[in-house]
Amino acid sequence: MQLLKRGYQFYVGSFEGLPRAVWILALVTFVNRAGTMVVPFLSLYLTKDMGLSLEQVGWIMSCFGAGSVVGSWLGGKLTDKLGFYDVMLAALLTSGIAFIALQYVQGFVPFGIGVFVLMVLSDAFRPAMFVAIRGYATPETRTRAVTLIRLAINLGFSVGPAIGGLIIAGWSYGGLFWVDGITCFAALALLWAKLPRKAAMKDGEATRSTATRSPYRDGTYLFFLLTTVLICIPFLQYFSSIPLFYNEVHGMSEFAIGVLLGMNGLLIFLIEMPLIKYCEDRAYDRMRILLLSVALFALSFVVLNLFPNIAFLWVGMLLATVGEMLNFPFMNRFAFDRAERGATGSYMGLFTISWSVAHIIGHTLGLNLIAQFGYEATWYIFTGMLVVAMAMLVVLKRMVAREKTV
Repeated sequence: MQLLKRGYQFYVGSFEGLPRAVWILALVTFVNRAGTMVVPFLSLYLTKDMGLSLEQVGWIMSCFGAGSVVGSWLGGKLTDKLGFYDVMLAALLTSGIAFIALQYVQGFVPFGIGVFVLMVLSDAFRPAMFVAIRGYATPETRTRAVTLIRLAINLGFSVGPAIGGLIIAGWSYGGLFWVDGITCFAALALLWAKLPRKAAMKDGEATRSTATRSPYRDGTYLFFLLTTVLICIPFLQYFSSIPLFYNEVHGMSEFAIGVLLGMNGLLIFLIEMPLIKYCEDRAYDRMRILLLSVALFALSFVVLNLFPNIAFLWVGMLLATVGEMLNFPFMNRFAFDRAERGATGSYMGLFTISWSVAHIIGHTLGLNLIAQFGYEATWYIFTGMLVVAMAMLVVLKRMVAREKTV
């Protein structure tokens, strides 16, 4: 009983010290992500309601990724010029309107253009939010602040699809677009009411960047972004090709796959914040933590091949989840710290673009490798990719150390 009490106190304590503004941003993020219901059902909507072919759906998903890249870049640029607060408000307003309008767009080409525009507007929010976190959180709490936002995103994505399924059953696919748009407006109202512009100006750092250094001239940062892409591509297989592996090779039902994937979100909710606080309290070397996290990702793929048993699918998911919890908060922290050197919006915009690029490449690459070489060879290819990423992290650490001696 005493052990449970101490564990509970440590868990609660891991959230202490975070600024009120960061909690508000987390709540805004949760409302916004919980309302993102169209995305999980987009392929079904396009095939069943619009009657598009799978090839056409693939092209529209490419428009989705391309819009995300442009939106992240544009959001970073606008954040440097206008400030994070105005960009977040504008992104929520315009994407809300775009979600509602998209249901009235018919036809393959028009819908592809509509999805592209929607993602440009929607993903402009992401770099602005990162800059806002960097401004509101102290240097000591920035990693935990990112972790809190990740928790909000995970909870939102857990709630959204469940509610979306109910809306489709009781209303129609069109209802998803309305709810997505309305939740954007709700997040906008929450941000406006709970974090007014004056508070943003007072609590956050300067809303406009006066730095002139471009991230495109920061070789170390560009190398870091390439490493990020190589790490994210294998990780994203857990949301595309690996569920197919569960079903086709191990015969798992959709419900069983959902439970296994749900373990990822549950463990993140229960463990990630205390784990990050534990690492920071002991001042562990962040680059070593990143190396360990990528090693765990790699092991999660090796387990799938070496132990062809359903029980070890859980082991693989556990390894990947712990790797995720250790990796992404500290990868974000590296980007935050690097953004001190120049235009913060552009720096964080490029960071979010690296994720978008991984999404564009990762899902298609995984499925094509499986079609050509099979699951076992594909998992070893991604293991090799992660080993290369580990070597690049070692090089990155030396690059950073060399800069300090100059």
